[in-house]
Amino acid sequence: MEETASGGAFGAILDGLTWFFGNIAMSFWNLGYAVTHPSSWLNWTDNEAVMRFVYYGASVELLFVVLTAFLVLTAIGMWRHSFMWGMVRGLEGFHNTVGRIAAWAGLIMVLQQVIIILVQRVFARPDLSFGFGVPVSFDVSWWSEELKLYNAIVVALCLAYTFVQGGHVRVDLVYSPVSYRAKKIIDMFGSLFFMMPMAVLVWLYSWYFLWRHLIVPKPSASEGLERLVMKARALRWNVETIGFSPNGFSAYFLFKILIVLMCGFIFLQGVVFFWRSYLEWREGPESEGKYHDHDRVEAGEEAYDHAEF
Repeated sequence: MEETASGGAFGAILDGLTWFFGNIAMSFWNLGYAVTHPSSWLNWTDNEAVMRFVYYGASVELLFVVLTAFLVLTAIGMWRHSFMWGMVRGLEGFHNTVGRIAAWAGLIMVLQQVIIILVQRVFARPDLSFGFGVPVSFDVSWWSEELKLYNAIVVALCLAYTFVQGGHVRVDLVYSPVSYRAKKIIDMFGSLFFMMPMAVLVWLYSWYFLWRHLIVPKPSASEGLERLVMKARALRWNVETIGFSPNGFSAYFLFKILIVLMCGFIFLQGVVFFWRSYLEWREGPESEGKYHDHDRVEAGEEAYDHAEF
């Protein structure tokens, strides 16, 4: 009986390895097919193409394409450090650019709130219009609820940027007293086993959460590609436009899009952080912070740097 159990366990392990490496091998074909046949998933005038896009956006096939790309790029970077440094600089620069642009939504939010107060209290108007020629006009309550969108933009699109800048609050239990090389190993471990898997998990939930508010029939994560393609016959766009109040903000699907973008940016930053930690581990303490584009504090702003309230 023990031999049967051990044989079954060995068979399960062998099946798992076969499945894993089989998907790794198939990822090259899947990527090549997607690149050479873009109309099969990007032609959104075709309902079946829309359903393929929905399915593959949170599929095992996409997971292994991303995993294989990560492994291949990491292997090349281990062989050529200059190549990996180039990827680190490019992706960190991308996150810095997105974050610095998205941060302006905070100022827009403040200015819009001031205008809303003036319109309500001074001019006693029930609506507010922006634009020239054909202005955009909504009830004041619509603009008031829309302020949450600016806050969501700052949170979702500035997370990776804040990570690059070292601005997230960290709880240090064992990190500070260990050696330099041990710190880099902890950073690599955290990227691989915490940051990247967390981003993938949230992506899987948020992807279908988004599409259930954009199309009908509503897709489900438990449905296979064949089932979704069959449902494409009845597909129609049904973008969510329901607000929390009668005249409130009516584009809450934008929040779901921001959640998906946030997951993608966090995953990319996890990859970048792993690469940077590896390079700094291999090249030693003199490479720490290499090519790091930190925000600079201008003259007269020093008193507000690391201020505590």
